[in-house]
Amino acid sequence: MAKALLGYVGGSDPRLLAEMRRLQQRVQDLESELVRIQSENDVLNAAVAQHPGESLLDGIDIDVPQAEPALT
Repeated sequence: MAKALLGYVGGSDPRLLAEMRRLQQRVQDLESELVRIQSENDVLNAAVAQHPGESLLDGIDIDVPQAEPALT
């Protein structure tokens, strides 16, 4: 009767195992993305350190012929 109330616990639920594998893969993907972003950040910090006092945006020319209203 206890088995009927609690359910049969003879093995792992395949759905839980699949979900666990999916989550483990997601964690690995996020860790890889974090490493990539950290290395990109290091490169950008090095570029800023090489040119102290300068803005990295100074060389970018943005031509806006007419100002557009802000969206609200």
